Amino acid sequence: MGKTVRQAWRATVHLVLAAVMAFCLWIFITVLIITAVATLVVVGAWMLPETVLIVRRIAGAKRSQTAAWTGQRIPEAYQPLTGTLRERIRTAVRDPGTFTDLRWMVADYFYGALLVLALPLWPVGLVVDGVWGGLLRRTPLVLPLIVRLADLEADWSTALLKPSPKAQLAARVEELAATRADAIAAHGAELRRIERDLHDGAQANLVALSMRIGLAKRAYDQDPETARKLLDEAQAQAEQALAELRNVVRGIHPPILTDRGLVGAVRALAASSGLQVTVEVDRLEEDGLRAPAAVEAAAYFVVAEALTNAAKYSGSPRVSVRLERLKRGLRVRVADEGPGGADETGGSGLLGMRRRVAALDGTVEVSSPAGGPTVIDVMLPCVW
Repeated sequence: MGKTVRQAWRATVHLVLAAVMAFCLWIFITVLIITAVATLVVVGAWMLPETVLIVRRIAGAKRSQTAAWTGQRIPEAYQPLTGTLRERIRTAVRDPGTFTDLRWMVADYFYGALLVLALPLWPVGLVVDGVWGGLLRRTPLVLPLIVRLADLEADWSTALLKPSPKAQLAARVEELAATRADAIAAHGAELRRIERDLHDGAQANLVALSMRIGLAKRAYDQDPETARKLLDEAQAQAEQALAELRNVVRGIHPPILTDRGLVGAVRALAASSGLQVTVEVDRLEEDGLRAPAAVEAAAYFVVAEALTNAAKYSGSPRVSVRLERLKRGLRVRVADEGPGGADETGGSGLLGMRRRVAALDGTVEVSSPAGGPTVIDVMLPCVW
């Protein structure tokens, strides 16, 4: 019985907040009328985009209120109100999100008053359910109706505030455009890194190798000992150039991924990291199925970057890595026991990780509260 009363009280609080918002919306009608009249006479057309921004904030508050009850976030899909006054007015009028918010406001004028139905249920419920549920130990009958009213209010708000397919498509196009720009930027940075590594490393070693071989050829007849010494140095230089080339190739696509797969490559990373790394694998090696090469490469670099950051900044010797095969993707989770406080703006590591994952339509969540731990959770969609 106590649990039923607490649930009914929480539902009543939700309905009270909904009723307060509905009452405020009735007052807000005055603002809407003034904006409509001012826009029609042209002189006050500047009020239209400002009013639309206020409506967006009100709708956002309702989304947050509904999400607090249902536990599910309601997405937003608005076109930005930027540019000249004419452009802002055009966007405010044509944005599907504006119609969605106004439709919800009109409906909320009426269903926002469901509190009127909930309040009379309290005295009846306390008596009936007190006897039926408290004394007879039966399932309460009346107070759960208040919870159903709150669920009904939240369901209607969710249905009315959910962006239209057109708005979702527009938001998705903008997201993909931003992701594409990040992918191009990351690709350009990667090409510059490869070019720099080749120029400063392998190319310099190959030039030095060529010079030593030339000197050895000239000294071969007059001074064989010097020529032999130069050839020994040239051999060492060639080995160093090969090592530099291997590092460049490893930075593009680690050969170990092709040879041993993601699990073997990650375990090799863990063994060479200098940290106490535990690797957990969940259903990733079943049926011999592997993720696409691009997904494996992204997961590998996520783990490599996370282990590098842990070694540099966390101060914790222990790190856990979890690779999980999901129905429609791959999940990578890296956690360390450091002091937390990871700052994404302090370097290019996490930003590069986000760009690489975003290029595959994945997501990165970083949790690093003060005092730790730091957890990096990455979702990479793919088909197995």
